[in-house]
Amino acid sequence: MSENQKVFIPSKPLEQGPRYGVLSNFDPGTRVLKAGYQVAPPFCSLPVDIVFEKDVALTLRDGVTIYVDVFRPVGEEKVPVIIAWSPYGKGQGTSGSVMGVFGMVGLDNKIVSGLEKFEGPDPAYWCAQGYAICNPDIRGVANCEGDSVLWDRQEGRDCYDLIEWLAEQEWCSGKVAMSGTSYLAVSQWFTAAEQPPHLAAINPWEGVSDVYRDLVMRGGMPDTGFARMLRDNSFWGNGQKEDIIAEAERYPLVNELWENKIPRFEQINVPAYVVASYSNTLHTAGTFRAWRRMASEQKWLRIHNSQEWPDYYDEANREDLRRFFDHFLKSEDNGWDQTPKVRYSLLDLQGGDQVDIQADEFPPQDVTSTKYFLNGLTRTLCTDAPEQSSTAEYVIKSNPDQVSFVTRFEKETVLVGYPKVNLWVEARGDDDMDLFVLVQKLDAYGTPLQQFTSPNQGGLMQDITERGASILRYKGSDGRLRASLRNLDPVLSTDSVPAYTFDRIEKLSPGEVVNLEIDMLPVGLVFYPGEQLRLVISGRSLLGTMMPGNLEYNSPNTGTHIVHTGGDHASYLQLPIKNVEKG
Repeated sequence: MSENQKVFIPSKPLEQGPRYGVLSNFDPGTRVLKAGYQVAPPFCSLPVDIVFEKDVALTLRDGVTIYVDVFRPVGEEKVPVIIAWSPYGKGQGTSGSVMGVFGMVGLDNKIVSGLEKFEGPDPAYWCAQGYAICNPDIRGVANCEGDSVLWDRQEGRDCYDLIEWLAEQEWCSGKVAMSGTSYLAVSQWFTAAEQPPHLAAINPWEGVSDVYRDLVMRGGMPDTGFARMLRDNSFWGNGQKEDIIAEAERYPLVNELWENKIPRFEQINVPAYVVASYSNTLHTAGTFRAWRRMASEQKWLRIHNSQEWPDYYDEANREDLRRFFDHFLKSEDNGWDQTPKVRYSLLDLQGGDQVDIQADEFPPQDVTSTKYFLNGLTRTLCTDAPEQSSTAEYVIKSNPDQVSFVTRFEKETVLVGYPKVNLWVEARGDDDMDLFVLVQKLDAYGTPLQQFTSPNQGGLMQDITERGASILRYKGSDGRLRASLRNLDPVLSTDSVPAYTFDRIEKLSPGEVVNLEIDMLPVGLVFYPGEQLRLVISGRSLLGTMMPGNLEYNSPNTGTHIVHTGGDHASYLQLPIKNVEKG
């Protein structure tokens, strides 16, 4: 059983410090926060009176007690409630760490009230719109009993119990929803898969959907920098917390533990408004995977062109979400059902992004997967496979330690969908290889184009995104794969999106040339006439860490990597090209 495979370490109590907020004290009771109330100077004041029920006890099905905060409108009218489920303290909205995150990305703290959970819906806005907000401390966190787990079906069962308890409260209409970004998005996949009867809608706003493939072992590599930060800087409590790093070291292949950390997408049938981006190297693959695989017939996808926090708290986006919730939680006939099932963005990395492009599906129907073959002699990409065999190679830890292939577009070319690479490779002097690939946009003069995803583009942001913090500066679509873990999943793989079993190791023999299909993050990118596309292949991470301060992954690669092209080993880059012919 996966429960027996879990590894736990002692947690420690949440104490005064950077993650402690004004409302972090344990202080059960009900009070009314009057219109104009301001929890702390940097934050906005409340537009309406709000009933604040603090540290309300709830006993879960296995006897564990957790505590929740509820913010709801004053009055007799029954209202729906939105849950923000995460291990981040429910009083952390005013903490120094959250204020620091807002400052880092360039958000003003006055756009929120400070009553919101980190990455969650703001009670100041939602209570004024006739909704309640529930901020729980989850199992093992703060004053709650039990041991905490990380992104697990246990969380789905616990949140099921919270949903059904909330639906029975005298102030509740019986309709419950979930919303939030990152961890608060991931928990929605697990909860919706449990099918709680009173869950009326979900709003996952960017989040992983497979802990092994997205968080600790992307591409089969133990790149655990962000997971380590997540483990060490959250889940504060009096019990134990799951040690995801020790589990990754103990179980480097997929087993029941990791299977239990994949939501059962086929059981998610609730209406869903899913928000994604192309640029979040932590969340992008998982958000699109969940969107593709969830069973909901009523599901909408919006792909934005920025970073999740500015996007989530944007006024227009918040109003758009309110229309979705009004339709499914208040039964309002507001035309939401006419909203396009997909709204996507196209980046041009020069200030001309297009957003809210309507489509019936993703990728759009008028997209064709087109192969661009690598030529090791000319270092170019072309639509015809080279007849002559050739190779391109690099020595690990040398300079350069990568090989590039370039093509120039003579007419406007739009990529929208899932790129991948299909490579024939050989390792000389090693029996394995970690491969990293990146598709970049170059201007007409060959200069790589990039784009910040946050409003802050100052000196500090320049520094922290130069070799890392990849979620904050978009440099292109990337992918990675450890060659010994190349076995494809015959059920889940498609022509556009390879999927791997990660359940077996197949080392390389001397002189053996093997075929690797490497999935890459989805893309929406415009190339104007004369601009170029570059494919980079390397044995080291080309983007660095996901977040500033993470430990960087150092591959155990040695020897020489050889990429075979043309002839019997026609390696190629497959691009999703949209028909842009003018009528």
